[in-house]
Amino acid sequence: MLVIRQLFQLLTPVHGQLAHKLLYSMAEKTAGDLTGADPEIALAPYRTAVKQAGLRVQQAQMNAQTATGATKLDLQTEFTQCVSKLRAKQKELQEAELKMRPKQSHFDRSKLEQLLKRRFFYASSFPLYPSVAGLFDYGPMGCALKANLLSEWRRHFVLAEQMLEVDCTVLTPEPILRASGHVDKFTDYMVHDTVTGECFRADHLLEASLERVKADKKTTEGVKKRCDELLRQIDNLGKEELRDVIMEFNITSPSSGKPLSEPTEFNLMFPTSIGPSKQVSGYLRPETAQGIFVNFKRLLEFNGGKLPFAAAQIGQAFRNEISPGSGLLRVREFTLAEIEHFVDPTDKTHPKFLQIADTELSLFSGCSQMEGGSAQRVSIGEAVETGLVANQTLGYFMARIHLFLLKVGADSGRLRFRQHLNNEMAHYATDCWDAELLTSYGWIECVGCADRSCYDLNAHAIATKKIVSAKRPLPAPVFVESLDIIPNKQEIGKIFKSDSKVLLEHLNSLELCEMKQLEGALKNGPVTVTLKDLTFQLEASMVHFKSESKMVHHEEYTPGVIEPSFGIGRILYAILEHNFQGRKDDENRNWLSLPSCIAPCACSILPISSNEVFQNYIQQITSGLTDAGVTHKVDDSGGSIGRRYARTDEIAIPFGITIDFDTLKYDSVTMRERNSMKQVRIPLYQIPEVAAGLIAGRLNWAKVCEKYPMFTGQESSAAKDDDS
Repeated sequence: MLVIRQLFQLLTPVHGQLAHKLLYSMAEKTAGDLTGADPEIALAPYRTAVKQAGLRVQQAQMNAQTATGATKLDLQTEFTQCVSKLRAKQKELQEAELKMRPKQSHFDRSKLEQLLKRRFFYASSFPLYPSVAGLFDYGPMGCALKANLLSEWRRHFVLAEQMLEVDCTVLTPEPILRASGHVDKFTDYMVHDTVTGECFRADHLLEASLERVKADKKTTEGVKKRCDELLRQIDNLGKEELRDVIMEFNITSPSSGKPLSEPTEFNLMFPTSIGPSKQVSGYLRPETAQGIFVNFKRLLEFNGGKLPFAAAQIGQAFRNEISPGSGLLRVREFTLAEIEHFVDPTDKTHPKFLQIADTELSLFSGCSQMEGGSAQRVSIGEAVETGLVANQTLGYFMARIHLFLLKVGADSGRLRFRQHLNNEMAHYATDCWDAELLTSYGWIECVGCADRSCYDLNAHAIATKKIVSAKRPLPAPVFVESLDIIPNKQEIGKIFKSDSKVLLEHLNSLELCEMKQLEGALKNGPVTVTLKDLTFQLEASMVHFKSESKMVHHEEYTPGVIEPSFGIGRILYAILEHNFQGRKDDENRNWLSLPSCIAPCACSILPISSNEVFQNYIQQITSGLTDAGVTHKVDDSGGSIGRRYARTDEIAIPFGITIDFDTLKYDSVTMRERNSMKQVRIPLYQIPEVAAGLIAGRLNWAKVCEKYPMFTGQESSAAKDDDS
């Protein structure tokens, strides 16, 4: 590898393209086997390819911005193509990086899925009927895990930050989602079978078809390379490009073999009608944020008119995915937990920022992505100070998100924040970072954290023609001029009759400068106003203008919004993967190492036998744990204690309380910790206090082991029972 490094350094300055192609070929051959190798040497050509593609994007963007007329359209198309190629190279680099990561030797997704299904964490809905993809039911363990995850989210965010929690309706009238942009832009591309009418998501169908072509032994190497090239770009293909690839490979309906239609845009929201007359159109909400935005004035009033403040909401959202898949990662109904932090757009500092300024995050910046780099560990204080993260409030929430994900069981080595590139960021956003967790499906976006500026409140203010603003005190009082327009409704109605409503709405919506212009124009005679293909001859007698000057102590402004948005199902699945373990002495003995704060059940109660003499002790412990608020499960089923420990480990129960024959003599029981499998002997009356302290985090297991005598023998003897 030293020779390769020297060769790369020697060739690159003189023969850049030659060096790149040579090392790119060598890297492709060695990427799958890098034992003892320097990964950066193998990744160097991939990084160079991304950097070159990024430079082409920047140049194409500059060209498109400065062009005019027909040339501008051509250059915008070229820019889009350059972006598509950049993303393909980025995906290629990511695939190479993933190949080089240390393998999670104990992880087997099929084993995890079997465990989750067998212990009914979650499963496909409506099992007695033909399945409908993308719908899941949570069972007892999954329901408890999800509830505990949300409870921890409330403690970490709503309680700690004193947020205002709301619960808004799922049914959303169409005008709200039209104002937010969802009606026009919330789409994916779809194709359908021209004979049966069956629908498919275009990019997913294309991906599956190209994989089949690659797997065919008759496919030439040239065609396989073409497939690889398209697979890397598949997320970025537009309508025409999808159509061209379908024609190039003669892709047909997978169910009937019949021809496919051209790709068309499909809105992902579930439409419905509200009321028996069906005259009011609506949708099942695709996100929970809009309910918070339209309640902003109420929340501001509740908060005493003070900013900043945050509102939070947990609830169901719905997206009519064309081709759902990957378990909980792409579904049609899911739980979101969203925060809208309203802030003065001129002051985005945060009073608690210094508390988390030293928190180190793995940041995959837009610059690193464009240059073929990788995520870097940076303190959030440094990231904000250097401008990598736009402002303190955004940085504060990123750090809090990081701490929350670690608390609920995410592996820090498989957690990063990826910054949105300029070409993928919403036009109104100042900055946006996604908290991504690495799973067997790749890097999965689990939390989005965006500075959405003032877009949302402005959009609803424009749509409703109502003021949605806050007030800030002025340094000194000022005099401001106001002008009101008072229409003569009687005269206007007499002349324009049923059309007068259109004119009155227009007059009431005029801004100050427009009213001044109209007032001046009417002094010179009638004014012609054209609205919605209607022409009105407006006379001076039809309107009256009232002006006044008054002293004001405050100015109005539209707040900006910092929005962290959590996909609960995605987080839940990712942490299940991160905590799926196999015992060192038995890889087939799988268990879940979930943190005790979110474990579905805190304690198991395990009588050593079914002897009736133990029933009073079971009842005593159950009552004590219930009073202490500790969830528990009694397992008095058959089988050895070792098998029962294994069953409780599978469902992530962190502590096992065993009632044995020594309990009859000494009024004490053993407590076993799931991860270490160590046991201590504790007086019976102290069990509720110890268990509650461990679950709440007031105690740790090391302290418990110091205080109480260790117990040995039971686990080893149980293991012998299992072997026999």
